Amino acid sequence: MYLHRKVKKAVTYLCFLWLLFLFTNGANNGDNLSSHTKKLYSEIPNLNLDYTIFHQSITGYYYLLNQGKINNERYLSIVDMSISANKKRYYLIDIKEKKVVAHTLIAHGKNTGSEYAKYFSNTLNSYQTSIGFYSTAETYYGDNGLSMRMDGLEYTNNKARVRDIVVHKADYVSEKFIKEHGRLGRSFGCPALPVNGYENIINKIKNGSCFFIYYPDQTYLKKSIILNKAKEISLE
Repeated sequence: MYLHRKVKKAVTYLCFLWLLFLFTNGANNGDNLSSHTKKLYSEIPNLNLDYTIFHQSITGYYYLLNQGKINNERYLSIVDMSISANKKRYYLIDIKEKKVVAHTLIAHGKNTGSEYAKYFSNTLNSYQTSIGFYSTAETYYGDNGLSMRMDGLEYTNNKARVRDIVVHKADYVSEKFIKEHGRLGRSFGCPALPVNGYENIINKIKNGSCFFIYYPDQTYLKKSIILNKAKEISLE
């Protein structure tokens, strides 16, 4: 009986140590990620992007990299849907060189809102933008010329393939269109880019880079598995 109690205590103690290790290791990973993100943010010149958005983007980037969901690790695309469509909402960041490669206009879906994005959906024929993390995929030539498919990696965008959500060019994504109509043109849900320079962007980010469409939706922020896995991320 005495031996049984000793064994039980020993097992309990070992379980405690294991849980402590997991907690400490997770906390350290989270701290490392936070420190790394702050350092990277300060090292990228002319990055006119809210730090909170950048932090979420980097969190997802490293999580997806560790999970093998992205393999074009040099580039990170960030779309800030919280600001006016008349402003440059697309950021292409070269992680290796620590610089902004492109900062330009980008369209949202016609049923997502007018000048400001308000409504988001993952439903077929909703003509709305889907927020969250994507992995860029293969390119093809269609009605809009060079285009790039994307794979949605979250519950908010996992029907991207079925919905034909792709990155493509559009004449309505321009300063000229804004001057004529008072707002940027809208797509059927695709993140459409300006005609000038879009091919260069697609050729950089195609085939497995991280593409994040941000909006401060509280339900998404709470439910996103990717954003809530920061403690499991290893930067080693």
